Amino acid sequence: MDKLNILVLEDDKLAQKVMASHLAGHNAEVVGDLPAALKRMAGGSYDMGFFDLMLGTDDDYSGLKAIAAAAARGIYCVVVSSSDSDEIIDRAYELGARDFYAKGNEESNVADILRKFIQNRKAAGAADIFSSAFLTCDPETRAAAAEALKYAPTELPIMILGPSGTGKTSLAKILHEHSGRDGAFVSINCSAYTEDLLEAELFGHKKGAFTGAAEARKGRLLEAHRGTLFLDEIGTMSLTMQMKLLKAIEERSFHPLGSERPEKSDFRIISATLEDPQELIARGRMRFDLFQRVHGYTINLKPLSRRPCDVEPLLRHFTKNGRRLSFTQEAKAYLEAYSWPGNVRELKKFTDLLSSGAEGRVDLETVKRHLKGRPEAAPAARPGDDGLYAYALAHGLEAALAKVSDDIVIRSLRENGGKRTRTMTDLKISTRLLYATLKRLGLDGDGDKK
Repeated sequence: MDKLNILVLEDDKLAQKVMASHLAGHNAEVVGDLPAALKRMAGGSYDMGFFDLMLGTDDDYSGLKAIAAAAARGIYCVVVSSSDSDEIIDRAYELGARDFYAKGNEESNVADILRKFIQNRKAAGAADIFSSAFLTCDPETRAAAAEALKYAPTELPIMILGPSGTGKTSLAKILHEHSGRDGAFVSINCSAYTEDLLEAELFGHKKGAFTGAAEARKGRLLEAHRGTLFLDEIGTMSLTMQMKLLKAIEERSFHPLGSERPEKSDFRIISATLEDPQELIARGRMRFDLFQRVHGYTINLKPLSRRPCDVEPLLRHFTKNGRRLSFTQEAKAYLEAYSWPGNVRELKKFTDLLSSGAEGRVDLETVKRHLKGRPEAAPAARPGDDGLYAYALAHGLEAALAKVSDDIVIRSLRENGGKRTRTMTDLKISTRLLYATLKRLGLDGDGDKK
């Protein structure tokens, strides 16, 4: 554990001993009055300060002055006081306090404060994740991911929204790595299992619990004890399974299939879905009470088509440990304008394909050859687009116009995370036109076909 330099301002002798015991392992200095605290801060360097406010029987909250002095020196200020009226709490935060706790539960509160402080400091120095583990130069995506990192060391559940292939699993792993939890990162794709198999995967089972259960198996919930359970595509889970999962989340206990003895697990939930949870709730496909349990903080990842600045850095990243490639300016422009329906995952496969080819210099013709034949992935039409003109000559003007309309609708749906209502609003089209387009493309089911 990182050692911190900590200053404690507390006049009560017993409270001093209590704080010192909870700060064992750190460089903690304890003082009993304001002048001593100000002198220590002026001549020393501290990471944190724990401050009482009433320093003596007739004291007029002189500890507030220590907060202002500490905040001015960049010290993380925590108030631990028996004086916790709304007025005092407001005043403490105005002066620069970062946390405020009432006296009486120091054992759990101090440990939690230290853990979050250390993890947040690590997260604050984790800017390199944007050049390695979660590569992006898009300002909005960086800001969203950095904000999510602030919640990594908390118990708050996190929901990650975004189209398939945008990096939801990678971000979930990063959040776990910065959580401070010493358990494992356990991932399960809910869409890959039937209801019965998903229940067995999550809760585990005893030997002979069902046909084919030749031996007992630990469930994912138990594997995630003291760690993180990542539920990918949680929106595909049946309502029955959602109810069982909700009970396990609330009670932190569950029964493996075929067992009468409950298992306990301290797991933290991170979930992901490419569908809009509010639409799932409105359509009766997601329980509102489960949603309330899994969406403490929500981050929405943009599709690659809305962050074209990431295309070139990702190309370099995917080839840095292997064969390097060179792209002409025309090829780069085409790739940045391309809609990337498979997002970063598709770009990775495309890069692997090029790396296995004969030519190291990639021109526009090569790019088009590998990306053609996928109407849903064609770049948005631009004035003078030769490809669209050739399509019109081959299929007729009416077919070309229909293709442009289809491409725009699909791209809007993709960029809006599948939210049909938002797509209709953005494009100013009717419900009838939208669903006619989806039917024509074979996408009129519950979700877009891959």
